[in-house]
Amino acid sequence: MDRYLIISSDCHAGLPPERYRDYVDPQYQELFDAALPIQIERTQEAERKFLIADVNAAWRKGREQDLSGAWDSDQRLRVLDADGIVAEVIFPDGITEMNMPPFGAGLSLPTEEIVPELQWAGARAHNRWISEFCQMAPERRAGVAIVPALWDVDEAVRETRWARERGLRSILIPNYWGKHDAYHHPKYDPLWAVCQDLEMVINFHSGAAPMSDYADHQGMMGIYISEVAWWTARPLSFLIWGGVFERFPRLKVAVTEGTSIWVPELLSLLDFRYADTPYSAKLGDYRSHLKRTPSEYFHRNVFLGASCMPRRESEMRYEIGLGNIMWGSDYPHPEGAWPETATQLHETFDGLPDSELTAMLGGNAIDVYGFDRDALTTLADRIGPEKHTFSPTAS
Repeated sequence: MDRYLIISSDCHAGLPPERYRDYVDPQYQELFDAALPIQIERTQEAERKFLIADVNAAWRKGREQDLSGAWDSDQRLRVLDADGIVAEVIFPDGITEMNMPPFGAGLSLPTEEIVPELQWAGARAHNRWISEFCQMAPERRAGVAIVPALWDVDEAVRETRWARERGLRSILIPNYWGKHDAYHHPKYDPLWAVCQDLEMVINFHSGAAPMSDYADHQGMMGIYISEVAWWTARPLSFLIWGGVFERFPRLKVAVTEGTSIWVPELLSLLDFRYADTPYSAKLGDYRSHLKRTPSEYFHRNVFLGASCMPRRESEMRYEIGLGNIMWGSDYPHPEGAWPETATQLHETFDGLPDSELTAMLGGNAIDVYGFDRDALTTLADRIGPEKHTFSPTAS
C-alpha cells in the first residue's frame, strides 16, 4: 500500500446536552429536566475557571459546521476523510462543545457531589447513544462506554457485557477514585476478568484530578496541568504492583491524552523498586507475586493514546515502546491536530522508518481495539496520506 492507514486513538463525541433526554431512562427524565440548566451553568463556570472560555469561543467561530461532527455522523465522516483518518476511538466529550453526558457522567467521572444512581443513568444514556452512533460506520468507530465502576463492580460487569453486545470495544473507568477502593483491591477482579474475556480495552483518559485541591487562586491552572498527567497514569502503579496483569495476562489498558514523555522515567523507577537492591533489604516480600518486571507488564498490557504527539515523543519511541504508541488527533478539541493534521503529522513523523510509522499511525490501534484491517485498508488506499511525502527511511 502506498498510503498510510491512520487511526486516531483519541477522538470525542457527544450530543448537545438537551438531546440526551431521549436516551435517559424514563424514571430519570424529570430529574434530567431539572438538572439540565444546572449542568450547563456549571460547564460554563468550568470553562471560565480553566481559562478557556475565550479560547473556545474563538475556536468555534466559523467552524460550527465542522464541529457539529461531534454528534453529526455524516459531518464527522467528512472531517475525518479530509484528515486522512480511516477510523477512530471515540470518548465522551465535554467543555469544548458543551456536550458532556448528564448527571456527572463525563470524562472525569467525579465522585464528589454525585448521586451514584444518577451518574449511572447518565453513563447509560451516553452508552446507548454512542452505540447507535458507532453503528452508523461500524468499521470506522470504536466507541468507549462510560462505566462508573467505583460505585458497583457487579453493575460495571453488566454494563461492560451490554456494551460489548452492542459493538462497543472498550470502557472508560475513573482514573481518580478519591475515598473509594483503588484498583489493586481484589473486588475489581470480576471487571478485569470480563474485560479480558470480551477483549474490552480499559481506558484512563486525562482530565480527572482532585479538584478540591485546586482552589481558584492564582496559579491554579499551572498546578493542574503540571499534575494531571500524573493522575492519569497513577492507576498503572496499582494495576502492576497489585498483580492485575499477572492474573489477567491478556488484559489491555490504554492511557489516553496524558502525553508519553513520562513513560521511560516511570518504568525506570518501577523496575528499580522491583529489583533486589540494598534499598529493599529491610522490606518484606512484596515482589514474589510478580513473575515479570513492571516494565515487562507495561509493554505487554499498557498502550498509549498519544494525542497530538510531538516530535520529541516520536524520537523517544524506543524508550517509550514502539509497540505501545497509538497516535491520536483529539478531534474536535482546539488542542488537537485538526484542522492542521497533515502539518502536525509531518512535523512529528517525517523521516521515520516506514514500518515504525505504520505501527504508530494505525497498526498498533488495530491490534489493541480490534479494527478490521482489510476493510480499513480499502479506505486508506483512497484517503490516507501518501507514504513518499514523509520521506521515510528504509525499514
